[in-house]
Amino acid sequence: MDFKEFLAAVRGPAGEATLVVTGAGVSLASGIPTFRGSDPGAVWANDVTEKGTRAYFKLSPHASWLWYLKRFELARGAKPNAAHQALVAWEAWQQRQGRDFLLVTQNVDTLHEQAGSRALVKVHGSLDQARCTQLCCKHGPPSGTFPMAEVDFGPLHADPSPKTVPRCPECRSKLRPHVLWFDEFYTEHESYQFDHVLLSAKRARLVVFIGTSFSVGVTERVSELGLKNGAQVISIDPSGVSPHPRIHVVAERAEVLLPRVVEALAE
Repeated sequence: MDFKEFLAAVRGPAGEATLVVTGAGVSLASGIPTFRGSDPGAVWANDVTEKGTRAYFKLSPHASWLWYLKRFELARGAKPNAAHQALVAWEAWQQRQGRDFLLVTQNVDTLHEQAGSRALVKVHGSLDQARCTQLCCKHGPPSGTFPMAEVDFGPLHADPSPKTVPRCPECRSKLRPHVLWFDEFYTEHESYQFDHVLLSAKRARLVVFIGTSFSVGVTERVSELGLKNGAQVISIDPSGVSPHPRIHVVAERAEVLLPRVVEALAE
């Protein structure tokens, strides 16, 4: 699919109900390594994905926290790139046209929020939040979180051990990152809004994936529902590789393609 065809899809009847799903590739230009990509900092390239699990946290909560804090530190200094900014402009254009628009991100960074996205679901959690491990604590599942900025990691850094893992101020249970681990389910926390995502996937006439490897549950379910319900499904991926015969690919980097799209929409 070329630029003109993609722009026609965005402008056309299919774009009246648009669902966009972003993955780690959209933040790569901001300096944040991907999970499964070929970039040097890709997490899976370093063979450490077993650390992103509840099982690993139970086994070694202090090591789990230190691993996440190292990755979070990379993201905290990052700034939105041209793709993030263009998605904000796309959302605003959709709203001016009276059209539906939802942005679902697999990323736990805060770049979409920093850029100004409003119709946003963070289906894998967020690095600026922690949560209690105790069920039904006000800071834990099914809906509670705790601001990461208020967590004291001094004792953990000074003497890493299970005893120095940060504790919930309400019940003194261990705190954990507010992220969806690989051995968890989307239904485990209300903030993931998975039912809302699935409903939007059923209603969307245009589904656009950006910078994702199609290797997680949300991409599988959204693409499946989109194709089943007759949506036009497109992937923006510089590799040009389609994960499905019916998913069209725009072989371009999002930070290059999307600014051109919103510029054309403004004409």
